[in-house]
Amino acid sequence: MNDVLLLKGRFEHAPNPTTSGAPKLPSKGAVTAKHVALLIQELKIEQSRWLHDSTLSKALLDVHYNRIIAKSNRMRSIFAFNCDEHIVGAKFDKTKTKHIITYCFDKGEFTKAIERLDDCQKIIENNFGGEVTAEDLEQLSTDTWSIKVMHKTPFMQCVKDCFYISHFAKDRAPKNLDETSLISIYDIGEDAVDLLRSFGIVITNDRIINGTTLQLNPHEVSILNNKAPYLIAMAVSDISKYTKDDFETAEGVKPRIAEPTNEPIIGVIDTVFDTNAYFSKWVDYVNTVSDEIEIKKEDSEHGTTVSSIIVDGPALNPELDDGCGHFRVKHFGVLAGNVGSTFTILKTIRQIVSENKNIKVWNLSLGSKQEIPENYISPEAAILDKIQYENDVTFIIAGTNKDVGENGEKRIGAPADSINSIVVNSVNFEKKPASYTRTGPVLSFYNKPDLCYYGGDYKKKMVAYGPKGITLVSGTSYAAPWIARKMAYLIYVMGLRREVAKAMLIDSAAGWTPNEESSTKIGYGVAPRKIDDIIRSKDDEIRFILMGESQQYNTYNYGIPIPIANDTHPFVARATLCYYPNCERNQGVDYTNTEMELRFGRINDKGRVQSIKGNKEEPDDIDDLNDFTEEHVRRYFRKWDNIKYIADNLTSRSKPRKVYANGNGNWGIKLTTMNRLRQHDGEGLPFGVVVTLKELNGKNRIAEFIQQCSLRGWLVNRVNVEILVEVRNKAEEDIVWE
Repeated sequence: MNDVLLLKGRFEHAPNPTTSGAPKLPSKGAVTAKHVALLIQELKIEQSRWLHDSTLSKALLDVHYNRIIAKSNRMRSIFAFNCDEHIVGAKFDKTKTKHIITYCFDKGEFTKAIERLDDCQKIIENNFGGEVTAEDLEQLSTDTWSIKVMHKTPFMQCVKDCFYISHFAKDRAPKNLDETSLISIYDIGEDAVDLLRSFGIVITNDRIINGTTLQLNPHEVSILNNKAPYLIAMAVSDISKYTKDDFETAEGVKPRIAEPTNEPIIGVIDTVFDTNAYFSKWVDYVNTVSDEIEIKKEDSEHGTTVSSIIVDGPALNPELDDGCGHFRVKHFGVLAGNVGSTFTILKTIRQIVSENKNIKVWNLSLGSKQEIPENYISPEAAILDKIQYENDVTFIIAGTNKDVGENGEKRIGAPADSINSIVVNSVNFEKKPASYTRTGPVLSFYNKPDLCYYGGDYKKKMVAYGPKGITLVSGTSYAAPWIARKMAYLIYVMGLRREVAKAMLIDSAAGWTPNEESSTKIGYGVAPRKIDDIIRSKDDEIRFILMGESQQYNTYNYGIPIPIANDTHPFVARATLCYYPNCERNQGVDYTNTEMELRFGRINDKGRVQSIKGNKEEPDDIDDLNDFTEEHVRRYFRKWDNIKYIADNLTSRSKPRKVYANGNGNWGIKLTTMNRLRQHDGEGLPFGVVVTLKELNGKNRIAEFIQQCSLRGWLVNRVNVEILVEVRNKAEEDIVWE
């Protein structure tokens, strides 16, 4: 087998070469004076309501778009301010085909917006016969403009705004809440404590997360619901019932394990732990459950069995020996039983991670029975995503289970909707989705789960160790720890950055064969059992790593020398990109702030990357995405998803590729970075790319590839496990001074 190669070279960076042209409509698009008049009427209604409502100093307005709207087509001109900076929420309508975006602004802005729309309507009525078409705007961009009431460009942009806006409104219906809840309010620029006090609700800062997510009791929820229901952006119950896994005590001799030495540490956040377990010396246990809560022996069943897999899974399940060895665990007990306060657990997790910076991989096998919301990320997932953006850590999260007797599909439960985390579902030992499988996606299009692993099922369960001894278990809770082991091995032992380690897991799970099962159940596929199948490639494959940081709109290198035979490149290829973007829960369905688009392939005669085709309709250049709807781009090109996977189809008909003369036989990689809110959000954002090439004639060309890369200035390092393990062990040795 071949070692994975780490290529170190220089990435070039360039700003966006295109500039925004004159506003235009889609072909055959048109805006009528009648439609503008209706928008004016709706704004006047909203203005009147807000002027008579003194509860808030500002106004909230829902803009209903007529499609899933691209950032470039959002409202820009109707209001006199930068509209993107005033967005406080976004969701889809009931059909999931249209955006509803919430804006917050001073109440006085209504008057100026109504005046602008009124001017726009009059121009359409008097100068365009009551209707402006796409052709009219196209012609207008080159014509002279003599209308004094409104300048040409603002008029054209106002017409474009009106085309994409269906109507204005603000949902004022009370929310159906009658229990202690986590309430997220719209960020209107006021302190949450002061704002709630004006409604007669007195809370302290220790009941607030991230400034706008509040823990309110039923009485407080009722007050807010009666006085300002429109202020509530999102709401979920604070009392979470966590999914149960299947436990069955089995006969067996109590296992033995050697004393721990310098093994890597994986963090576990779970139920309480049984310190009498045979592997307890491998576990540094911290109990965070309140002393007022009585802890029973069975309360430690889940947490103990999960940690047993992380510490000693291969000894308990020899057929799943992954070659990763043992791991130490720092186990935080945050729950007794299967019911707890989401708010309390969230605050505990944040504190745990901040106080244990040395732990890079965290296993979280707790998950909610309730389905994730369709229009916003759960509070649990949002906290985890923020933690992972701000810290060099990765959470491995169980995909949650259906209960016995539950039929039909059921969406995954929180926090399995975390975008930055690696979410793991289960397959049985035939690699089919387990009977308890729950499904993604998240927010209609984010691909979750990320991948699958063996978690046991009713036919054949997994062996773990709990407070009653050897225990047969099944559930996503026991698939996740195996992935945590692999992720920890890649980071601690192999020394890889988390972006690269995650990309290697995804790349190896996806492989060359398209999955027969839906990605909403198994993600990109089933991860290999052996770590060797991730950190090494077959003799006829070349797998290499590229990593860097996005600094500008384009990040690229066009000098990757792929071997040539008979004037062709005899390879098929696949590439996986991973990054950890900042996320904004108050943006609803527009959750991730940064998009990286991946292109990898030959340099063609035009000097562009002729990307391998993840989709047969993929355009030749990112600019061509304008020809597609935002819905199409999100669904088929995974726009705004933080994992990108593109691959050739490997079939018996796969043929070597033409070598482009002007490309000098080089291939290239190009990342295009776009930001949803703030221009500089993606600057300095680390990324990892894993590329796998398969030689179509079965030949091993890795030596030739290394030689050619070195000649072109690449520093090529073999990611050799034996050398890295030896280096790590030497680094951990105690020095005895004579």
